[in-house]
Amino acid sequence: MRRSKYERPTHLIAGGDRPRLTTSAMIASIAGADQPTKPAPFGHTLSALAEKDDRIVGLSADLAKYTDLHIFRAAHPERFYQMGMAEQLLMMSAAGMAREGLQPWVTTYAVFASRRAYDFICLAIAEEMLDVKIVCALPGLTTGYGPSHQATEDIAMFRGMPNLTIIDPCDALEIEQALPAIAAHKGPVYMRLLRGNVPLVLDEYGYSFEFGKAKLIRDGRDTLIISSGLMTMRALEAAKALQKDGIDAGVLHVPTIKPLDEETILAECRKQNRLVVVAENHTVIGGLGEAVAATLMRSDVRPSAFRQIGLPDQFLEAGALPTLHDMYGISTQAVIAQIKGWL
Repeated sequence: MRRSKYERPTHLIAGGDRPRLTTSAMIASIAGADQPTKPAPFGHTLSALAEKDDRIVGLSADLAKYTDLHIFRAAHPERFYQMGMAEQLLMMSAAGMAREGLQPWVTTYAVFASRRAYDFICLAIAEEMLDVKIVCALPGLTTGYGPSHQATEDIAMFRGMPNLTIIDPCDALEIEQALPAIAAHKGPVYMRLLRGNVPLVLDEYGYSFEFGKAKLIRDGRDTLIISSGLMTMRALEAAKALQKDGIDAGVLHVPTIKPLDEETILAECRKQNRLVVVAENHTVIGGLGEAVAATLMRSDVRPSAFRQIGLPDQFLEAGALPTLHDMYGISTQAVIAQIKGWL
């Protein structure tokens, strides 16, 4: 297998040795072996919402089974539209339906929505402020099928699009809670989707999703980890492990990437002069990390240090997800190692 010349240093991998790439777990769940999960929370929640709102329709680009929209299709077959492998047509059809008073929920892979259909989303949906909800699987490094399927730059692309809200939920609970809020929001939304058996994490912390709000899940005097999506799960796991070594780590979860909850971020970063680490399942270019950094700079808030945990600015390898997460520094052990090194 081709190796990139920009490989992540092996000291970030548990044990110090670069593990061999395999393909046996290329589409494995991100859940740990003993971690509680919920099956297809997006599909089940959308189906329940549609029972109460007859405006809701579902559209897929030949990927209903792989975005959990098949659950909606089974419950509401007359409100499901299979558009085939034509993402531009998918977005234009959704725009037309929204103009007629429907609320289309569009699903595909994040790479196809961001790279192939960007202009159609921008001019047909976002510019017109149409009520279209775009829900995309395989965000960041949640598949091992290489650059053709890994949407490592989707947030960077969509952050620059006016009128578009961006949501990056952490777990099954947040998906269930976010969908009603997204449905109630008037305007286009892009949500990164965790599909299949999705981990259940935030229930342990009494968490509740609020549209546009960041939430402090745990406080810490030594470092504050600001995270979104599955990296909040990693941050919480890392914080528990660091506590055993006498390192007190806080976790600020930011599910709404745009508009960013700058007020909460600034308040938490002002509280103590500590290391601030932004962790995201996305390239370090143009995502949550740079959004937070710009927010701190504009307000002249200066933590003791600022660091990013994210995917490198390169096309990633194909292989098993656990291997890749270690290699590119977003596994729990890699997060722990990096924070210890910075402290």
